Amino acid sequence: MTLTLKKSLGQHFLHDENMCRKIVAQVDRKAGLKLLEIGPGGGSISKYLLSWEDTDYKAIEIDDEKVAYLPKAFPAMEGKLIHQDFLKAEKPFEGSFSIIGNFPYNISSQILFKILEWEEDVTEVVGMFQKEVAQRVAAGEGNKAYGILSVLVQAFYRTEYLFDVPPSCFNPPPKVMSGILKMTHAGNPFGIRNKKIFIQLVKAAFNQRRKMLRNGLKAFYTADVLAGDIFSKRAEQLSVADFVGLYELFLKTKE
Repeated sequence: MTLTLKKSLGQHFLHDENMCRKIVAQVDRKAGLKLLEIGPGGGSISKYLLSWEDTDYKAIEIDDEKVAYLPKAFPAMEGKLIHQDFLKAEKPFEGSFSIIGNFPYNISSQILFKILEWEEDVTEVVGMFQKEVAQRVAAGEGNKAYGILSVLVQAFYRTEYLFDVPPSCFNPPPKVMSGILKMTHAGNPFGIRNKKIFIQLVKAAFNQRRKMLRNGLKAFYTADVLAGDIFSKRAEQLSVADFVGLYELFLKTKE
């Protein structure tokens, strides 16, 4: 069966076996691991994951053709496939689990937002992204790549840009460099309980990233509060801890 590449789904098949082995080696293979693969495609890394003992593996795939192909090519995949759009999916496991995937670049930010919804249960993510997106997620304050995803992900995860994946590793080769990002759950170190408000605040701050914070955050604070020194800064100058401080300040003003 010849697989069709679908541009609408951002498909590029990984074919370099050394790179496939290198990627799966980044997963922390603890006893009783529950592992979800997002977008297995042609099964390039799935075949390695399926061979792991003491691992409860599932894969989620939206493409009808790949869902028909995978159990035929890899019989061990039978019963482990969820035929659904990941962005609309329910949690695939009870309790803690890890995620791995060659994420479609056109929805990689949305995938991260979905993972943040499940953050309490997702202990680790090993994901392939467009290099610039992976670097953005791992960027620190003051870096021009630092933005909404950097703050939101780093509030809950330790992030590490691991290595590049060159276009030659794929068929067809994408026009951009890819990269592997590892996210390890940090145990909600800032004690954020209302994720929805935290996300809204961070998004509002970066929506006018070239202006002082008091411009973007008018809807959150009174004029008196906005007169504070921190509101004279731009969003990219604030650390994750600074944003948590703003979130806590907002909650305090609402008490």
